[in-house]
Amino acid sequence: MKKNILLILILLFSMNSQSQSIIGKWKTIDDETGKERSIVEIYESEGKIYAKIVKLLVKSEENRVCENCRGANKNKPLKGLIVIDGLKKDGNEWNGAKILDPKTGSEYKCYITLEEPNKLKVRGYLGFALLGRTQYWYRVVEKKN
Repeated sequence: MKKNILLILILLFSMNSQSQSIIGKWKTIDDETGKERSIVEIYESEGKIYAKIVKLLVKSEENRVCENCRGANKNKPLKGLIVIDGLKKDGNEWNGAKILDPKTGSEYKCYITLEEPNKLKVRGYLGFALLGRTQYWYRVVEKKN
């Protein structure tokens, strides 16, 4: 009986940890205004995590380009812009890549952690993780008909 209970607990735990993926669409919130800003899609490619802007939620910014970006991203449309480039899983967080702030064109080291199944902590920083800024992104839950 104890073996059966232990087996059930192991199965439930493994199912729960698999369902808590960061892959999917996330809503970003503007730090200054508190308003919804964009929908970002987090996806995996070759074992690394990437994020790109798939929708801008402010109508006046739908056709905006990254004026302040440098290099290949200079004047690229924000829609479709890759903002996280190549995070790797490290325990309970993903790190080892940079995040692009399309507002300023600046890039920062970053790490992300899943705070709750539908809440993602995104931390951008310079040098040390203590010197930075945290945003929370919220999972976009698709409505089923």
